[in-house]
Amino acid sequence: MTRYALLILPAANRVYARSAVDLTVAELEIFGRFALDGRIGELDTATVGGASYVTFAGDGLTERDVALLGNLSSGYALFEFVGELLRPVEWSRLDRYDDDLLTIQKYPGKTNEQFTKLLLNVTLLASAWAGELTSRRFRVLDPLCGRGTTLNQALMYGFDAAGVDRDQKDFEAYKAFLVTWLKQKRIKHRVLESGPVRREHKVVGRRLRLEMAPTREEHKAGRLQSLDVVNIDTTRSGEFFKPESVDLVVADAPYGVQHGSRTAEHGLMRDPLALLTEAAPVWARLLRPGGALGISWNTHVAAREDAAAALAAAGLTVVDDEPYRALRHRVDQSIMRDVLVARRPV
Repeated sequence: MTRYALLILPAANRVYARSAVDLTVAELEIFGRFALDGRIGELDTATVGGASYVTFAGDGLTERDVALLGNLSSGYALFEFVGELLRPVEWSRLDRYDDDLLTIQKYPGKTNEQFTKLLLNVTLLASAWAGELTSRRFRVLDPLCGRGTTLNQALMYGFDAAGVDRDQKDFEAYKAFLVTWLKQKRIKHRVLESGPVRREHKVVGRRLRLEMAPTREEHKAGRLQSLDVVNIDTTRSGEFFKPESVDLVVADAPYGVQHGSRTAEHGLMRDPLALLTEAAPVWARLLRPGGALGISWNTHVAAREDAAAALAAAGLTVVDDEPYRALRHRVDQSIMRDVLVARRPV
């Protein structure tokens, strides 16, 4: 059986870097179990030439398998063991745009880009289309999108992206960034809607809708990606998006400090469990059968069992396989982040 060594991508965030190896092992096991028919095993770590690697055995990995693994959130390079030597393995990523789409924005509370990619990956791998990462155009909704890190990762993959956030400043900042970035990169795009949404002569929200393509050829051929972001409370997502219209719901929940959700009934909620209890049924209705929801949150303010119960009450089936339980990691002294993924039954 062939053995491989995965070199971990250096992380600018030193705290996340300390967790990266364990998270990569868990993510790799999830890839193997849900997309590669269990053909990955014997996961371990090794130091070769002073560098740390995650090692694994791959039973007859195909070109398609390697292409899937090219999208590991912390994967930097893949090698095959040849005796005691390492031979580079050619692999490719889905990335359709320059990486500054993800890295150029800097602001307090921004989710680490590598973790954002991991959360999107493990959610997709829990869906009914786990093996179609490189071939299907998924539609991804982030119902707590902030300034769009998850939306940008979805666009980077070639997916369609939708987002909701109640903070008008974040909405305006993301709109300004993305439209400016598209113009500066000379990426073909068309803004379909930008500004207030009025119903019965009242402003009920703000919306940005656009179409884009990474090349002029794809734009001309009509192979367009869509982006749709709405500045409303997340519990009103169903007013702007149709039921069963998204494949994946991916969210980094409020940590109880900078983010929250305002509703007429409860006012501002900084408790992620209260938010999840109220919003999860709304999000679940937007998922197509077979779709998956992935959420991360601070376990110091909500227990995993309680969060899982809220998703189950919304009609979703929690994915509690062992590798998903290994995604918990420390963000800082006050935040222990965990990941919970659930499917909508087919």
